[in-house]
Amino acid sequence: MRAVMGSKNKKRVILPSRPDPPSVEQILEDINRAFPNDPVFTILQDGIQDVKAGSSDSEVESRYQQSRRYLELNERLQEARSQLVRQREELRTVGEELQHSVEEVKGRAL
Repeated sequence: MRAVMGSKNKKRVILPSRPDPPSVEQILEDINRAFPNDPVFTILQDGIQDVKAGSSDSEVESRYQQSRRYLELNERLQEARSQLVRQREELRTVGEELQHSVEEVKGRAL
């Protein structure tokens, strides 16, 4: 009995051909059938509603600025986190040095 079979005995798997891309009508039909809370289409629906309602450029600018502010705050938060980690390590090191100094002083006093 042979434990390992060679690759010559493997059958080649033939994949089906790639389907044709959907038509514009099919895409629109999918969008229209989506549930209102579908996360994939929520942004698209909001954009369509904004265009229909004639939303102003100031709303778009406001959303853009809000997104930028979020990203900036998130970056600052990450930097603050890194700084706190460094400071914690420094405090730990200083605390250990202080503990050794206290033990040394106690040893001398006895």
